[in-house]
Amino acid sequence: MNAGIIGLGKYVPEKVVTNFDLEKTIDTNDEWIRTRTGIEERRIAGDEQDTSDLAIEAAKKAIENANISADQIGLILVATVTPDRAFPSVACQIQEKLGAVNAAAMDVSAACSGFIYALATAKQFIESNSYKYVLVVGVEKLSKVTDWNDRNTAVLFGDGACAAVMSQVSDGRGILAFELGADGTGGKHLYLNDEHTISMNGREVFKFAVRQMGESAVSVLEKAQLSKEDVDLLIPHQANIRIMEASRERLELPEAKLSKHIHKYGNTSSASIGLALADELEDGKINDDDIIVLVGFGGGLTWGAAVIKWGK
Repeated sequence: MNAGIIGLGKYVPEKVVTNFDLEKTIDTNDEWIRTRTGIEERRIAGDEQDTSDLAIEAAKKAIENANISADQIGLILVATVTPDRAFPSVACQIQEKLGAVNAAAMDVSAACSGFIYALATAKQFIESNSYKYVLVVGVEKLSKVTDWNDRNTAVLFGDGACAAVMSQVSDGRGILAFELGADGTGGKHLYLNDEHTISMNGREVFKFAVRQMGESAVSVLEKAQLSKEDVDLLIPHQANIRIMEASRERLELPEAKLSKHIHKYGNTSSASIGLALADELEDGKINDDDIIVLVGFGGGLTWGAAVIKWGK
């Protein structure tokens, strides 16, 4: 029994904040942001929208795409570090709003690696025959924990949600291998401070990410008994174009095989990889039996990678 994705959905808020908009409020400029991060704009949720509101929109689309009903879902896993509140979990709020009356529900907190952590968790429940359908959501409203006066972090983050319905898929397809990891000693470099805004040591996080993203991508391919030549698409966490390019170079992939959507959304943390995956599918760039490598890093510090052979 192999577990894989049978339905995808995404949602981003309507409000677009460009680099030029940020020029008006903080000491920065479009060229500086683009050349150092690859970001041109980001989506920002309205005051009336919270994390669960973004999540439910993506979840509805994923369920429709999977051609199932909400009451068939056995488990809801939500990757997020910006829940509406400490409890109830975002997963429980989704369960209520979807009417997924038969689903257990819990949140997963691994920051930008959260979507991969949740996919790997769902894989265990499906392959052990505990649940037939698991809904995995990656969602963040980072705008509510961003210090909009801090030029080093305000330019980086955006809001959004992705969702995947996972279930059994045909032999040879689905998640072929995954790798999860953490280094708690690095938590001091990226954390939520006492003012409830993001604090980041950009230099240290950059060094960690460049090294770990490449190592994880290589390692997870070895676990799947595949080579870099087998890879059709690399979808890294969309945090910084230079980090993303470094992971591509580590695998010696052509630029065309790197998924790049950071220019539209910025860093959406737990939603980042799933948003890129959904966009690639919408754009017709993913075909059955394609080998896709997902790789991410995040606060904790955490990291994760997965190899997927696409298709049901």
